[in-house]
Amino acid sequence: MSIEEYKTQLRAALRQFPDFPSKGILFEDILPIFKNPSTFQALITALKLQIEENFTGESKPDVIVGLDARGFLFGPSLALALGASFVPVRKKGKLPGETVEAEFAKEYGTDIFAMQADAITTGQKVIIVDDIIATGGSAKAAGELVTQLGGTILEYAFLLELDFLKGRDKLSAPVYTLLSGQPTKLGE
Repeated sequence: MSIEEYKTQLRAALRQFPDFPSKGILFEDILPIFKNPSTFQALITALKLQIEENFTGESKPDVIVGLDARGFLFGPSLALALGASFVPVRKKGKLPGETVEAEFAKEYGTDIFAMQADAITTGQKVIIVDDIIATGGSAKAAGELVTQLGGTILEYAFLLELDFLKGRDKLSAPVYTLLSGQPTKLGE
């Protein structure tokens, strides 16, 4: 199958919930992808194909970094498929040992992401993954953690992009998304 065929399969698996978690939000539910092994495999294969197309030989990623929490759903499987290691980015206070931290803005206030201080070594090539890029704040914070530890960000990869929020504009490396194009508000 081609990446376009995988994208069609993934788009068909998504569910939308109007007014969740608050009025005016059209929530994209990715969880049905993981209920079907074939669809889950389509997600991993589509991302793997795209990464292998862009990063071969010496430019191949050493590490896949997955964001708390839905980046954990497919990040480890993608890392395994690529022969890379997996590193989680967690909310502050959730990781043992020495950590590095980066603050990011949320809809109402701020939060802090953390990564174990020995998770990435200088010069390692990293791809940061998450389910959805919206405003880009959490992905930007993850990128800051990678660079604090001396890693090089090859790319940010997402299943879905909410284009109208322009989150990719905040990121310091190329952005790849499998799916995009949600309307700017309910009813459009």
